[in-house]
Amino acid sequence: MAPGEGSLFRFTADLHVHTALSPCAEAEMTPLNIVGLCLENEVDIIAVTDHNSGENVRAVTEFAAGTGVTVWPGMEVQTREEVHLVTLFDNLAALEDWQEHVYARLPDRPNRPELFGEQLLFDGTGAIVGACPRLLLTSVDLSVSDIRREAERRGFVCYPAHIDRPAYSYLANLGFLPPPEEFAVLEISSITSPAEVVRKLPQLRGRTLVASSDAHRLAELGRAGTVLRLAAPTLSEFRKAIAGRGGRRVSLLSESGGM
Repeated sequence: MAPGEGSLFRFTADLHVHTALSPCAEAEMTPLNIVGLCLENEVDIIAVTDHNSGENVRAVTEFAAGTGVTVWPGMEVQTREEVHLVTLFDNLAALEDWQEHVYARLPDRPNRPELFGEQLLFDGTGAIVGACPRLLLTSVDLSVSDIRREAERRGFVCYPAHIDRPAYSYLANLGFLPPPEEFAVLEISSITSPAEVVRKLPQLRGRTLVASSDAHRLAELGRAGTVLRLAAPTLSEFRKAIAGRGGRRVSLLSESGGM
């Protein structure tokens, strides 16, 4: 965190990070390693966004307590159309309530670690305490519209993930970008530079963008990032920044001279 103007501060954020609960993530994505690398790379805020589950968010939050790294509860949901949406929550209770909603709409199938990978669970000390038995690497029986409407009703933040990717993105799977009135924020990935993404997708000009690592392994964490100018590292402040209230701002790290 760096001082800002007046009562606002500059926070570097990576709002799409997986733990070893996500079956396609490496076992090295533990609370210890994630928080340690955030400290090393001066990442102030992360969102833990595992596939269709929030079961490791509490562990990372507890491990990060007192370190200076703020953890926002999140989840990456795979919709019926196989579009990935990032969902962010004000607190663990809201995430856990949403998790019940998602789990009720996941296919009732067990995970097969030999095919899809382990789905490791941690406690607040960073120790492995088990594995999630249900298959997470699949689609829930909810559409993009279903989840967007629930976001509006429940008051959590929701936006399409890695829209510039050729798989599991809103653009690739639906063939167009959503209008701003449906999603105020869009996420771009670290595959190419933000400037190159906007060059290829000029319709992104003027839209509010976040750039996230979508880290599944430690080498990816901190590769891309977003700068948030906020009064405090909270999701309510992020909402104000999206709306541009009181000088709060969302910008890409490259636009702030950091990438």
